[in-house]
Amino acid sequence: MIVTGDALLPELIAGETSGEIQAAFAGDSGRTRLASLYQQGTLRMLMPDTHDGVAQAIVANTSGGIVAGDALRIGVTASGNAKLLATSQAAEKVYRSTGADCLIETFLRAESGGTLEWLPQETILFEGARMRRRITLDVDATSSALIGETLVFGRAARGERLTRGLVHDVWQVRRDGRLVWADALRLDGDIAAKLDAPAGLGGAAAYATLAYVGEDAPRMLEDARRMLNDSSCRTGATCVNGVLIARWLSEDASALRRDYLRFLAAFRPLLHGGTVDAPTVW
Repeated sequence: MIVTGDALLPELIAGETSGEIQAAFAGDSGRTRLASLYQQGTLRMLMPDTHDGVAQAIVANTSGGIVAGDALRIGVTASGNAKLLATSQAAEKVYRSTGADCLIETFLRAESGGTLEWLPQETILFEGARMRRRITLDVDATSSALIGETLVFGRAARGERLTRGLVHDVWQVRRDGRLVWADALRLDGDIAAKLDAPAGLGGAAAYATLAYVGEDAPRMLEDARRMLNDSSCRTGATCVNGVLIARWLSEDASALRRDYLRFLAAFRPLLHGGTVDAPTVW
């Protein structure tokens, strides 16, 4: 995990193409400023001007997508009362694999009163894609974090559906160093059958998860459920060990994106105590 601006991220298996970002942001006189940045390979971070008091950091993958054997790692820290929204420049595309897995690791940390949001755009899994991804979040008792990810199973506009490949998506959330929530999704073999199974994803073409960690998370559960009431997707929200979790499932990826963004537009102001802008690139 990231602990300071100088810390190195855990080693990843070297891929065909690799990219790494390690960024730390800190509060300074009521503003959020970049404290340190290391970037190499295909990943770059852009920081547009904002006017709502929440800094934005946009991750761009200059390779245009992820192929077999690629390895990407991203580490972001918000500390010292920083308010930071990190997102991606565009939807990430994971192309059909020639055999090897691609590896994506994301390490997030909020400390010393920091507020960190990790809200990238969708990850689109092409037919035959093989992706292993791990997301690790560490939050201390003085801080809060909102993280969300969306998976799209195939390219609907081409009539494509994910039927083979690998999806192994692992999340771990720690509060003051203690594991408070873990989640994993694994799809392999006959993926179409698992997507269709009533006890699986029930025919969904897209799937989203959002997790909020903060002292007020249990009190926000009813607000979150109310915000989900008018969704056209299958949705649900719960709170586990002080982690508020919301999920969306839909046969229509566009409908899921619309409902997901509508939820964020209503939920994010509760975190910041007032109106906040949507991510610049969304």
